[in-house]
Amino acid sequence: MRMHTRYQICVSGAAKGASVEEGKELARAAGEAIARAGHSLLTGATVGLPNYAAEGYKAAGGVMSVGISPASSKVEHIMKYRLPIAAYDTILYTGLHYVGRDTLLITSSDAVVSIGGRLGTLHEFTIAMETGIPIGFLQGAGGISEEIQAILAAAGDIRSDNPVLFSEDSTELITDLTEVLDSENVKYRELYR
Repeated sequence: MRMHTRYQICVSGAAKGASVEEGKELARAAGEAIARAGHSLLTGATVGLPNYAAEGYKAAGGVMSVGISPASSKVEHIMKYRLPIAAYDTILYTGLHYVGRDTLLITSSDAVVSIGGRLGTLHEFTIAMETGIPIGFLQGAGGISEEIQAILAAAGDIRSDNPVLFSEDSTELITDLTEVLDSENVKYRELYR
């Protein structure tokens, strides 16, 4: 039996810090919404908000959760980086450390959901912007996600061709991102059923 999902949706967010506690339930809800919409889940295979999203995804019956690890092996992933494995169907051990892992993670995704976050989340956001990948911010966890509009205004880099969405509701955000992706891929809709 072939597993099939529509889009590959990344959840980006803080591994540590205040926004992890504030965003824990938002991250779980995002994972659940991604599963209910029939998408695959990608994360940086890290602790904190990405792992809560992966747990929510699996609890909601999601069929393909993929972790993109900074480590070069399972041993390094667990022993050196101290990262989780339980909520993932598969983990790609990249050996690219965090900076390279971030690039592979975001460019492998059809869209990104960002929750809370710190510097790494900001890095993943800039990769999404530079590569034209739609990104949605699930509001309510503090951190970088609450500052993005001000950062975009200060940078003077608001691009109409790369949607940046904001919502306080995970289901609404996933629905909106799915509509953006469906619109972008209308010519290829048979590939995304």
